Amino acid sequence: MQLSDFDFDLPEGRIATRPARPRSSARLLVSHGETLHDQRVTDLPKWLRPGDRLVLNNTKVLPARLNGLRPRNSAQGPVEAKVEITLLEPTPEGHWSALAKPLRKLVDGDRVVFSDALEAEVVSRRESDVVLQFNCAGDDFDAALNAAGAMPLPPYIAAKRPADAQDMDDYQTVFARHSGAVAAPTASLHFDAALLQKLRDHGVTFTEVTLHVGAGTFLPVKVDDVTTHKMHAERGNITPEAAAQINETRAAGGRIIPVGTTALRLLESAAAEDGTLSAWEGATEIFIYPGYQWKITDALMTNFHLPRSTLMMLVAALMGHEHIMRIYDHALAEQYRFFSYGDSSLLIPPRTAAKGGA
Repeated sequence: MQLSDFDFDLPEGRIATRPARPRSSARLLVSHGETLHDQRVTDLPKWLRPGDRLVLNNTKVLPARLNGLRPRNSAQGPVEAKVEITLLEPTPEGHWSALAKPLRKLVDGDRVVFSDALEAEVVSRRESDVVLQFNCAGDDFDAALNAAGAMPLPPYIAAKRPADAQDMDDYQTVFARHSGAVAAPTASLHFDAALLQKLRDHGVTFTEVTLHVGAGTFLPVKVDDVTTHKMHAERGNITPEAAAQINETRAAGGRIIPVGTTALRLLESAAAEDGTLSAWEGATEIFIYPGYQWKITDALMTNFHLPRSTLMMLVAALMGHEHIMRIYDHALAEQYRFFSYGDSSLLIPPRTAAKGGA
């Protein structure tokens, strides 16, 4: 299985830089077994059955991109240099690991000032990132970060335009609750209050889990033999109540449908071989590619992914390599919008579709 097996040509103009408005008006490509249907996200209830359970990732994206100044004394007097910081994750010591530009000019002990309320000291500079100690913590840190930070838009959007105030709303799900992500669970960005209620009225149930999406989700695969790729780790949590809800749905014959690959990866990490789920907390590095034996996932709602990415491999594992490439050929031919702010898909694999019903 080679990296080139998951490649396709994507015109630059197909990368969405703003979401559809309203959120649920985005297009939805439904693959029900081998059959493709062009729909809207608002049509989702047509393809779900009463008793199905959607699993939502309720992580909350931090405004993790910060622009600061590094003050220093020089022979000519005090000088300030610009520094761009992107927070990655908290450390066990209460510090933060972060990407920094320019990394090589930072040294241990440097102070970076982001606002009157927020500054950090460089605890250590490593090969590819830095460890920062901020001047505040808890609610004070959250307030200062919200005031000074910007949403960490994916590289393919950030290269086209800077993040702005609108992204503080657009790049956050309506059910975001637990801060810790530096990238959004983007399939969930299509849900609004009206759609959630429409699904409830249809008899669809919901369970929330938490996986804090890391910047590693955008790292490229650098090996030709994809089976040798090592995944980044992401922290997650499934409560006892969430596990019980999912087990009850499976026992009643309902389908378990993660919204987004992050929720899917968390469920598949936590599930026993027979699909039974228990409360779970920890870090997952699960890598799903064709040949994977599914434990709990019956279908998936997800956006359209980067070529040659681990997420392309995941959806190929769900739908079959030949069929997923046909799905993407159709999406390209029909002018679907790609990536985080783009359109969505509902992938119901043949093994699930064969059970009958929508």
